[in-house]
Amino acid sequence: MRIDLVPSIEYINDNALKGKTVVLIDVLRATTVITTALDNGAIAVVPKIEVKEAQDAKVENCLLGGERNALKIQGFDLTNSPLDYKKNIVNGKTIIMTTTNGTKAIHHSVRADKIIIGCMLNGKAIAENVTFDKRDVSIICAGTGGKFSLDDFICAGKIIYDCMALRECELEDFAATAFMAYRDNKANVLDFVSRASHYKYLLSLGLEEDVKYCFTEDIMSIIPEVVNIGGGIVIRK
Repeated sequence: MRIDLVPSIEYINDNALKGKTVVLIDVLRATTVITTALDNGAIAVVPKIEVKEAQDAKVENCLLGGERNALKIQGFDLTNSPLDYKKNIVNGKTIIMTTTNGTKAIHHSVRADKIIIGCMLNGKAIAENVTFDKRDVSIICAGTGGKFSLDDFICAGKIIYDCMALRECELEDFAATAFMAYRDNKANVLDFVSRASHYKYLLSLGLEEDVKYCFTEDIMSIIPEVVNIGGGIVIRK
């Protein structure tokens, strides 16, 4: 099994995804929100690129969630804080979600054979899923504003590290670099990620608890998967 790592949305190559499993990461915070919402009983998460698309898709038993520049969108039910997506709020609901980076990255990855949603919360479960499947893997980091993001990189490294603990995988160079970064910093990942610009931006907004939660490892075993229903993208566990 070969693992490659895509540093941000801008580097996604549609043709290169064919025949592969994509693990999509936007650890701060979209993929953490998706994983949390589904683990807490949401029926599905429907990712939309534009705010109006999300608003137009809302029907009964749906909640609107997401952000622009990490801030709540006017008129939406929920922010992009995973701490908002509690069981008593999302259980039995469909979440219509739009974010600055994560939902866009999902839509850009649809050429893959399979797309699953990864974060620190379910990293080990993701590793077990892809190593059992044995298909070649592209880990896609959503990044921040189209640019490489250190937080997604170390999350990718964690998933690669867990894959390597299960079986020997062939790593392309950037994936190997992420593996080594996590291996050498796994005792204090938050200290490593504190150098990330997006981390610093979230802290400037008072979102320290979000960041701590997003870097909590292996507390969930669900594998959110992107499916195509009638031409629309839906994420279900």
